[in-house]
Amino acid sequence: MNKKQAQIENHHFPWDHPRFRSWIAVARACQLMQQTLTRRLSHLDVKPPHLDILVNLYRFDGITQQELARKLLVGRSNMSMLLPQLEKRGLIERRGDARDKRVLRLSLTSAGRTLTEEAMEIQTALIESSHGGEPIEDCVKVAESMERIISTLLKEDELAAGS
Repeated sequence: MNKKQAQIENHHFPWDHPRFRSWIAVARACQLMQQTLTRRLSHLDVKPPHLDILVNLYRFDGITQQELARKLLVGRSNMSMLLPQLEKRGLIERRGDARDKRVLRLSLTSAGRTLTEEAMEIQTALIESSHGGEPIEDCVKVAESMERIISTLLKEDELAAGS
């Protein structure tokens, strides 16, 4: 056996590790869910990034662009690109803050609220059809595990940004 073969035999490939398998499964499931959701929302002319914005405005009426970007884990430049598209369609509106004129508050219009409700029904149906066979306890465990990973990654990001 040559040196290269010995290195390969002793090397632990990532795909041999259970955590790598979990990571790949989550990434693939997320990608397939996004693709399926994109197809199912196409007749509404709504893409998943738009839906993320609309759902958050549905839940948190009047949040700022910065708060929305933080919730969605995207940069303000992403928001600057997506928000005008939704505003032009008459789905959202930006209003000045009563106390701080530099701050813009985001809200759904009535057309935006109606469209969001229709899109959420499609999203909920997809979640039910894809997760319906899973026991609720397993869904809760997966959610808790993913939330711990998110927390860990956010902390690592904050540390890296601070250094």
